[in-house]
Parts: sequence; structure tokens; C-alpha cells
Amino acid sequence: MIPYEDLGKLNQPFFKEFEKDFQDSLQSGWYILGNKVKRFERAFADYCGANYCVGLASGLDALVLALKVLQLPKDAEVLVASNTYIATILAVINAGFKPVLVEPDISTYNIDPEKIEERINSRTKAIMLTHLYGKVCQMDKIEAICKKYQLHLIEDCAQAHGAKFKGKQAGTFGLGAFSFYPTKNLGALGDGGALTVSLESDAKLVKSLRNYGSAQKYHNEYIGFNSRLDEIQAGFLSVKLKYLDQITEHKRGLAQLYHKHLKRDYIQPRVNPDEYDVYHIFNVRHPKRDELKKYLLDHGIGAEIHYPIPPHQQKAYQVFFKEESYPISEEIHQTTLSLPISFAHSFNDIEKVIEVVNQF
Repeated sequence: MIPYEDLGKLNQPFFKEFEKDFQDSLQSGWYILGNKVKRFERAFADYCGANYCVGLASGLDALVLALKVLQLPKDAEVLVASNTYIATILAVINAGFKPVLVEPDISTYNIDPEKIEERINSRTKAIMLTHLYGKVCQMDKIEAICKKYQLHLIEDCAQAHGAKFKGKQAGTFGLGAFSFYPTKNLGALGDGGALTVSLESDAKLVKSLRNYGSAQKYHNEYIGFNSRLDEIQAGFLSVKLKYLDQITEHKRGLAQLYHKHLKRDYIQPRVNPDEYDVYHIFNVRHPKRDELKKYLLDHGIGAEIHYPIPPHQQKAYQVFFKEESYPISEEIHQTTLSLPISFAHSFNDIEKVIEVVNQF
């Protein structure tokens, strides 16, 4: 069996360093907002090329707090890709604003810059874009739109650690929200997230908001949250951050096998020299997606669907998008399939996957 992901095997190369770091944390007696969080924040900011990084409890919290930092008016609308993972939309709603969906580019699966302006009105105050599957959006066009309409920019970088557009890293174009969920290229051994920012004042505000709205103990300046990256996860992340480029290059090597050897029956991710993709996910599209997934499983290969139901068709969100139709998003959700592409997979594993996929 070649599983879609094996987190135990993926993390095995780091076990000894994890164990040492855990013992350090255990014996220190300091488990929340200590030196390990500070060290990871500085190291991750440096890795991304950002001025500041604030560790948080999850990627969703990073998105919510990014919106809180902007202090938007109560009736603000935030543009979001219609095929994003539900967390992006949930963040807008939880922050008290209205999500407005924009269709993606069918060749990149990221928000389509050519469709953004038609969704802008006087209440539009921000774009919250998602660098889906590890590919950065077309940032030159999007930045120009933000400048033209004076819109704030938030990047959902949950799948894009180290991804670049024209040499610039995800998380440095606007406020950068990251997830460290265990399956991510930089994954913790539990939940975790971070927000990268360019202004010291924003970093200080987020640090207060994550800690009950308090910068000084028992003094609450803001209505805040409990959203703190803990010391143990920060230590684990610091260990893995040293190997993130190695993880990325391994996954990019596996992706090249797919690109080179998969039959043309499958629509593959677009490759562009301006885009440095980190392949959190390697998705293909096929009209018989469900049959293909079953065929792979019958032959001992795991695959996943990211994602089976578009946000506007989710039961919980019907009130926000009732009777709205997004045909490009619907086509993607009906045909996409994610093939194995983990740091735990060998090149031989992927060659076997390709052989079976090509036999379908």
C-alpha cells in the first residue's frame, strides 16, 4: 500500500531532535509564550523575508486576526476565491464581515485577477487570497488592483510555505497567514499557525490580540482571543524549519516525475517560470475522478479530494451564497484529485503511482 500520507514516516527523520527538544521544554517548566516561540517567530520571519512573525494557535486564527488588525468598517466586504478551503471564508464570517466570492483561473486554481474588479463595490475593503496547493497567485496583477481601489491584502499561505512569485515569497505581499497543521510542508505535531507582518505596530497588536487582548498581564487593551502557539510546537517547528528547503525540493522532484510521465489524459498543475511551486498538493483533474480514486485504492494507492464540495454549496453557508452559481469552481471540485506527494514518499513510490494512474 502507498498511502496518500504517512505522518509517522514523514516525521521519523526528526524524531531524535524532537525528543531532545521536548525534554528541554518539559524540564524548563515554561510551556506558553516563552523563548522557543520567540526563536521560532524570528527564524520563520527571516525564512519568509518578513519583518515580523507572530505565532498563533492555528491558521484559521491567523486569518481572523489579520482581519482584526485591519480594523475594517462593520459593513465591509472581503473578496475570496470561490474554490478555496472553507477556513478562508469562515475567517471572514467569524471576523464579522461579508465574504464575496470570485471565480478562480481554471489553469492555476487561484483567484482570477481578471474577475476581481467586477466584484468590487464601495463596501469592498480587502482581498483575502489563497495560494492554493502551494502555488502563489498572480501577485503583480493583484497588487495593481489593490493599489487602484485602495484595498487591503491578506494572503492565506496555509499551503504555500516557501512558495514564490517572481522571487518574492508568499506571506510578504500583504499580511501572511500560515497554518502548521501536521500535513503541511512545514507541519507541527498538532495545531499551530502564524501571521507575518511588515509593521512593528501590527505585530504588537497581534501579540496582544492572541493573548486576551493584553500586552501587560491583567491589563486588557483590546477584546482579544486565546490563540497562542505553545512552546512545544514552536520547538518542533524550529527543528523542521531547518529542513524545509530539503522537504520542498524532495516534493518538487516528485512533482517533476508526475509532470514528465503522466499521460496527457490528466490535466496537471500549470508550470510557469515566474512561479516557484512547493507542491503541498499535486492535483490532477479528470472527468471520471471518482472512478479513478476507487481504481487507485483497489490497486493499493491512496488519493484525496481537495475539495469535494465547493464553499457556496456547503449547508452551513447557504445563507451567505443562496442561489449563487460558480461554474468554474464547481468544475474544479467535481474533477480534482490529489495524488501522493509527501516527504515520506520515495521516487520509486511515485513511479509506481504513475504506472497505475496511466493504466486507468
